[in-house]
Amino acid sequence: MKRPSTQTVTLSTLAGAIALAASATAHAEPDRVIDVSLPLGPESQQGVGVLKFGEELERLSDGRLAIEPHYNNALGAEREVIEGMGFGLIDAGISSTGPMGGFIDQFLLFDLPYVFDNHAHAYAFLDSEHGEHLAQLAEEQMNVKFLAWMENGFRHNTNSVRALEHPNDLEGINHRTQESRVQVDTWEALGANATPMAWTEVYTALQQGVMDSQENPLPTIYDVNFYEVQDYLNMTQHVYSPAPLMMGLDLFNSFSEEDQAIILEAAQIALPVQREASQELEQRYLVQLEELGMTVTHPDLAPFREAVRPVIEQWAPTVGEDLVDAAINFEY
Repeated sequence: MKRPSTQTVTLSTLAGAIALAASATAHAEPDRVIDVSLPLGPESQQGVGVLKFGEELERLSDGRLAIEPHYNNALGAEREVIEGMGFGLIDAGISSTGPMGGFIDQFLLFDLPYVFDNHAHAYAFLDSEHGEHLAQLAEEQMNVKFLAWMENGFRHNTNSVRALEHPNDLEGINHRTQESRVQVDTWEALGANATPMAWTEVYTALQQGVMDSQENPLPTIYDVNFYEVQDYLNMTQHVYSPAPLMMGLDLFNSFSEEDQAIILEAAQIALPVQREASQELEQRYLVQLEELGMTVTHPDLAPFREAVRPVIEQWAPTVGEDLVDAAINFEY
């Protein structure tokens, strides 16, 4: 009599286990997977931030929400991605602010040279009411929702011609800029021949000698292997480059209030992790880029600041003189 009883209990337990496993499997499948575009790879400063965002999104939503990262401009160049989010063709993405000045004059602030002294200065400004105002302009004029002011970092020059100790050393160098008139004016003021070029074309242009020079944060310079086609790394620190994490506004508004709060919270948790990783990578790659054969210079920045002062004066009325003044003189 005991044998059938034991068998019944065993089958019942097995059935329960199968039901639990099926439930767990069903729960593991997210209700919504958000595609996220990145210009760089998973180990970049951008990748660290986006992956942390995805991790927190899954945790806070109990697995209902997840992301699918698309690296190295797989969904299009930065301008295309920003426009795609606005039109509802791309879910979300992280991008430099370079293309945004073409939509909103105030975003040209981040193309102006020598506005921010250091990371603390930039973070304090972006996390203030000024950052909130710029994010609101993005909603109104680009139809995108800023989730967090992540960063690319401070930008530095690389070239294949000579080390830079003074702006005069840029004379005759063909320099690639982003598609920004402010950047073109900046590098022309420094003496270079400046030409806008899409990001996806830069490596090949440098490799073929069509361009001699470019500028980016150190993690980007390393991630894209610019050390293979550039001999000199010059620590010019001329521009601080944010890389906001964004979502199409229509998509964001389609989520429930609860899920909107979860998305924003996940982004804010990821923000300091991304910023810290960006700074750590900058220090690490400075050493590694030199070990890989790049000649590193630390020029006196005073002559560079002086050479580009007319650019700030020229563009301040377009950007907004109050905004430029607030950024340069922001207390932190």
